[in-house]
Amino acid sequence: MSRFIFSFVIFFLIWLGFTSTFHYQEVITGALLSLVLASLSYKSFTERGLFYLSPKRLFYILKYLAVFLIALVKANFDVAKRVINPKLPINPGIVTYHTTLKSDTAKMFLANSITLTPGTLTVDIIDDKLYIHWIDVKSEDPEVIYSEIGKDFEVILKEIFK
Repeated sequence: MSRFIFSFVIFFLIWLGFTSTFHYQEVITGALLSLVLASLSYKSFTERGLFYLSPKRLFYILKYLAVFLIALVKANFDVAKRVINPKLPINPGIVTYHTTLKSDTAKMFLANSITLTPGTLTVDIIDDKLYIHWIDVKSEDPEVIYSEIGKDFEVILKEIFK
């Protein structure tokens, strides 16, 4: 039941986000559609259900969103500078990022966070290694790669998915 409720809540929040209105017709339609989708997909949508909605995890989810938005803005400005001024040096390459995250879901969130910030693209995930195309490889040192690319994301994701 916890997994069903969690799925319903997520689908309904997505519906409200996309419709951006609180007219009763929209809310009722969204609730009905969310019920149908949740009943069809709750078994494959989440493994832990309401487990993720504890106050501590909600705090870390909000913190993650803030850190992600800041990283997104910084990366966009960095790539925009490189586009506007082609004389800025770039050193593209694929680097190996070692993660300590255990769950596949946490690794997927990390990989998508890295990919969504311009200048980086997660190419593959094998065990605890993410292979990332980086627009400007600053170093081959694993510690530098860890701190420059995904440390901020990973620290928070550990708290969310433990």
